[in-house]
Amino acid sequence: MENRKNFFHLHLISDSTGDTLVSAGRAAAVQFTNAVPVEHVYPLIRNRRQLLPVLEEIDETPGIVIYTIMDAELAALIETRCLEMGVPTINLLEPVMTVFQKFLGAPSHRRVGAQHILNAEYFARIEALNFAMDHDDGQLPEDYEDADVVIIGISRTSKTPTSIYLANRGIKAANIPIVPGVELPPALLTATRPVIVGLVATTDRISQVRENRELGSSVSYDHGHYIDRAAINEELKYARALCTRHNWPIIDVTRRSIEETAAAIVALRPRLR
Repeated sequence: MENRKNFFHLHLISDSTGDTLVSAGRAAAVQFTNAVPVEHVYPLIRNRRQLLPVLEEIDETPGIVIYTIMDAELAALIETRCLEMGVPTINLLEPVMTVFQKFLGAPSHRRVGAQHILNAEYFARIEALNFAMDHDDGQLPEDYEDADVVIIGISRTSKTPTSIYLANRGIKAANIPIVPGVELPPALLTATRPVIVGLVATTDRISQVRENRELGSSVSYDHGHYIDRAAINEELKYARALCTRHNWPIIDVTRRSIEETAAAIVALRPRLR
């Protein structure tokens, strides 16, 4: 018998971008395998005029309401109206703020969108993102000494998305493909500043990912060799031997998410935290 899933409405109200809410909502919803959320995201809600239509939509499609609203009057309005509608609400940040206030012995300033202030950390992330894009797939090897991390690995080991994720944390990451018979850039072998780490996965996993890859229109592209398990196994052996020879740490990404891989890389060097 087919496993039928229930759908429910998940209303996410934020006075900022809503990224925190979406992440939290999805992290909770994924734990309930028979329930699928229909997300309604309302970002940049900062006054009563903007909030009232949101509350009307919640009334029409009741479900769970999660919000991050710093303005006390708006938060109280959400609570009051949702109570009247019989809709459960969660003020996502309030329990966290309460713990901070008790521990620090001081009230919060409750600044809307404070996490997105254009400070030095923000510009460091932008610089890191630019660096990751400029140094993707072995580009600009002469700049590797400026990197915080250099990721190496054979094709389809998630080098690029891991680099981008690290960049979003302000970490400058470059990535280089490992191809048997192709020498690594000399600048990498002489670099002393960056963490150099190799990514690997199981042969089956890489073959599976490669099979799903868009091949494009290249007439010289050898698809059969690209997904051949014996060939992939040789690539992996070469990559592992290369890392062992240079004493570079290796991370198996077979069962890791991009976030978990990035965390493992950060753990290799405390100053990246």
